[in-house]
Amino acid sequence: MRLLHTMLRVGNLEESIAFYTDTLGMRLLRQSDNEEYKYTLAFLGYGDEDSNTVIELTYNWGKTDYEHGDAFGHLAIGVDDIYAVCDQIKAKGGDVYREPGPVKGGKTVIAFVRDPSGYAIELIQEGK
Repeated sequence: MRLLHTMLRVGNLEESIAFYTDTLGMRLLRQSDNEEYKYTLAFLGYGDEDSNTVIELTYNWGKTDYEHGDAFGHLAIGVDDIYAVCDQIKAKGGDVYREPGPVKGGKTVIAFVRDPSGYAIELIQEGK
């Protein structure tokens, strides 16, 4: 078994795709419309779906916002240079709402950003 994807409902598909591709460096792997049930799916990731976990963005036509609730936490992405990545995200207008620094009670360096739909993404320093 392996984890295939995580699905997020988004209110603006184009804006969300731009964030994940242009800001976070993912690739749009595939996209499809379902005319009958009025939704679009877009799959994005850092590698092909056959060997990587990806994100599925679901846009239900005409629905622009969702309540996230208090159960969902965040997505996590490992990065080589968390400070440079956060600077790049901010330069592109992204929301870095927790600047890079050690996790409370530990040494791992993390930061948090929000995607255009308000989902939290934890960046985790890898390597250094």
